[in-house]
Amino acid sequence: MPNVSNFDFILPTTIKFGEGRALEVGKEAASLQGTKAMIVTDKGIIKAGLINKIWEALLAEKITVTIFDEVEPNPRDTTVGRGAEIAKNANVDVLIAVGGGSSMDVAKSIGVVLSHGGTINEYEGLEAVTKPIIPLIAIPTTVGTGSEVTFWAVITDTKRKFKMSVGSPLIAPKVALVDPNLVYNLPPKIIASTGIDALTHAIEGYTCLLSEPITDACGVYAIELIAANIRNAVYTDCKKSKATMILASLIAGIAFGNSDIAGVHSMAEAVGGLYDTPHGIANAILLPYVMEYNYVADTYKHAKIAVAMGENISGLSERDAAYKAVEAVKKLNKDLNIPTLKDVGVLEEDLGELAARSAVNVSSGSNVRKVTEADYLNLFKKAFLGN
Repeated sequence: MPNVSNFDFILPTTIKFGEGRALEVGKEAASLQGTKAMIVTDKGIIKAGLINKIWEALLAEKITVTIFDEVEPNPRDTTVGRGAEIAKNANVDVLIAVGGGSSMDVAKSIGVVLSHGGTINEYEGLEAVTKPIIPLIAIPTTVGTGSEVTFWAVITDTKRKFKMSVGSPLIAPKVALVDPNLVYNLPPKIIASTGIDALTHAIEGYTCLLSEPITDACGVYAIELIAANIRNAVYTDCKKSKATMILASLIAGIAFGNSDIAGVHSMAEAVGGLYDTPHGIANAILLPYVMEYNYVADTYKHAKIAVAMGENISGLSERDAAYKAVEAVKKLNKDLNIPTLKDVGVLEEDLGELAARSAVNVSSGSNVRKVTEADYLNLFKKAFLGN
């Protein structure tokens, strides 16, 4: 049942959604008193030409532009350090993140280093950031992260090979320009992996122990939108389905950003930290296994997930209806050709290390069913064997 006890809901970001909204970036930056912008992105975005019109929109407002395009799939602390140094030398007063969650996480982290000094490693956790960052505008180019409306950044600590989380409402983007035009030409594999990433955000945001009524509503609606549109978005050129997917990703971001993530992310971040596996792929692989472990701990919500995913639960007990949610995700992964842990290079001898890292993840305690290091190891073994 929904958690109706006391809760806080924070959304510091102004959301502007629709075709062409990315081109409002110049006016938005100017309204934030920006005069010197740094675009934080990756080389793939540059190559795809997605930066050109954004750059022009900034120049039209007489805003000078610096490009930092060194963001990698699992961004590193060293990358944040280089970006912050470039931003400092250019006297940057507004950050523009263009890309997936990695670009947004790096931009948030650059902002932290600029306002606080030191390295991003000093600001792990929810309490370390004490000053607002310079204004940040987020422009997502995938259908997966929802990072444009969250106040978390996940960065790889290169010494520990560990994905650490930096969180505070003070690092949230001031504005999110969510433009479906930027996802219409995404490769099918990217839509599939980032789309399941968004589904994971919605499911974990809805089922985790820190959920509350507003995040519940957002989570269920995001699940419904993703289930109804992801196959079409991957396998056809349907613009409506792709636009709905970036909307669902946004709504899922609102959900988990105000509740939490849980066991799936704890495992996926362990894999990403050790193997540099793309985050969306890792989440997609692990989601059904964690759901199969979790569903008995909250059959009510998992039955709701089943319905949101279009499953017929008529005549079933609540427990059997809840398991339909697990089956629905397994079917979806099969339809989207999601790989296995073996396919992405995970080695059997590392499963124990991955389990240990998962158990100490900051969000592990939010999992709806208590999960120990031994439980994580068992889940990794199942995912490794594919059963």
